[in-house]
Amino acid sequence: MGRAAERRGVLRIDLDATDGRTSVRRPDTLAAEEPLEIRVGRAGPGRRAPLAVTMRTPGDDLDLAVGFLLTEGLIRSADDVHTAQLCAGAETPNTYNVVDVVLAPGVPEPTTDPARNFYTTSSCGVCGKASIDAVRTRSLFPVADDAVTVPATVLTELPDLLRAAQRGFDRTGGLHAAGLFSAEGELLVLREDVGRHNAVDKVVGWAVRERRLPLAGHLLMVSGRASFELTQKAWMAGLPLLAAVSAPSSLAVDLAEEAGMTLVGFLRGRTMNVYAGPQRVRVS
Repeated sequence: MGRAAERRGVLRIDLDATDGRTSVRRPDTLAAEEPLEIRVGRAGPGRRAPLAVTMRTPGDDLDLAVGFLLTEGLIRSADDVHTAQLCAGAETPNTYNVVDVVLAPGVPEPTTDPARNFYTTSSCGVCGKASIDAVRTRSLFPVADDAVTVPATVLTELPDLLRAAQRGFDRTGGLHAAGLFSAEGELLVLREDVGRHNAVDKVVGWAVRERRLPLAGHLLMVSGRASFELTQKAWMAGLPLLAAVSAPSSLAVDLAEEAGMTLVGFLRGRTMNVYAGPQRVRVS
């Protein structure tokens, strides 16, 4: 939709300016953040029920919606989705901040009890869950059985490959990234968003629509930390390895061990910490 970034005026202050101009007004490019409403239901007349609202950077919205449904355990594959389309919202002019998902025949509709509806901010992908039980979902894919191994030298190349493909970050400095890689280190798809969980959902949604699930033998690289929610989303997509440039949380490590995943953190330069599943990282 071409709305991933916006130009705003700012006052730039540089106390070390050599020309004496310590403050100057200039334009700056900001990462866009807008709400996206995801509506889900069966085919037929009438409006489908709103399931979730997430704060996201516009772009790849169909991938985001489909990936969200998969990682929340509401669909299992592309066959569970009959159609997914952008719809005009209530705003004028239309912003197309609504995705309407029609489920395939026989796929149960999700519960839309207001007490359990999803509302996610750009910083939290599990905010608004009404109970602890609602936070955790279990994958259909036996990730622990994935025998893929990756040389540590390949892993050390991923951060630079991810950063080189971050066009939105180059413009704004304010977007997270998630990249899907082959075990040989080939970048297959990259998505950016103000929300790290949205970036992962966009990658997973692409994989769903491309009928690539489960993502056995693949790696997911994220630009920030490795949280519980990102680890869970990777597990739901059948990914055996999640790597991050920053730290994991304790619950992310616990979940990776439970799932049989490999979790790598602080992947910077030629160093890394392997917090779970070290058998998949080849050092020699």
